[in-house]
Amino acid sequence: MGNRVAREDYEWVYTDQPHADRRKEILAKYPEIKSLMGPDPRLKWIVCMMVVIQFLAFYLVKDLDWKWVLFWTYAFGSCINHSMTLAIHEISHNTAFGNNKAMWNRYFAMFANLPIGLPYSASFKRYHLDHHRYLGGDGVDVDIPTDFEGWFFCTPFRKFIWIILQPLFYAIRPLCINPKPITQLEVTNVAVQLTFNFLLYWLWGGKPVVYMMAGSLLGMGLHPISGHFIAEHYMFLKGHETYSYYGSLNLLTFNVGYHNEHHDFPSIPGCRLPMVKKIAAEYYDDLPQYSSWVKVLYDFIMEETLSPYSRVKRKLTGDVKQE
Repeated sequence: MGNRVAREDYEWVYTDQPHADRRKEILAKYPEIKSLMGPDPRLKWIVCMMVVIQFLAFYLVKDLDWKWVLFWTYAFGSCINHSMTLAIHEISHNTAFGNNKAMWNRYFAMFANLPIGLPYSASFKRYHLDHHRYLGGDGVDVDIPTDFEGWFFCTPFRKFIWIILQPLFYAIRPLCINPKPITQLEVTNVAVQLTFNFLLYWLWGGKPVVYMMAGSLLGMGLHPISGHFIAEHYMFLKGHETYSYYGSLNLLTFNVGYHNEHHDFPSIPGCRLPMVKKIAAEYYDDLPQYSSWVKVLYDFIMEETLSPYSRVKRKLTGDVKQE
């Protein structure tokens, strides 16, 4: 089972998050970075292509033996579906159609949500913007694990189980930490998704539905791409709360690995974040960074000093304006 980790609480700090100050400093020195802000005209076509690929996969798996359904679910479907969740992450920043067409982005995110099977795009938008605005904010940032997670998942074996169950905790954590009233967009998201799931089952049977749902759950659990959940903000080095990853999996994840750059400039689409790093290299080259999400997962499980408690947390003061 392994030894318990040493941490018994979060890393509480009494300073503001570093991204706002660094953004101001970089823009003062490199004002040309402002030209990188705005929508990515390719994003909507890439998302449409991914949705079509998954629709084709739904058709192809309907006649396969179950062993091959499960194989392709993990080998292919989980990768596409996790990538699609990161497309929704991009769309939540209005990078598909721009800020002037905010509702177009919301409904396009529901379209991107279809092959994932779990209706979450509308809720994700609300909570994710809070995560950017109030990074590590106690009672607001639902990316921070609950006290129960930090207390219970405290051995290598339990941390291994925790990583497998990441989709579950990401789903229930907002209800425990920062529940919000249900909006009409969230109701629409659920209705559209359940209708699609029913039609998929009615047309092609249960195998495509299993491929879809299991692919999402497996892809966000024990999977190489899911290493980004841990890599982004878990405190592997004291004093650092955001980390970037510059490996090849960025090609599948809309450059979400450029996470310091993303938090510094959330209005810049993922395809242009490497340009931010290139322009302002002196601000990023010396920050702690990763080259392997698989190694991040392994180190998190095996290192006794790391646990769900390994997050920077801060008490918020003043007027907190949530989505």
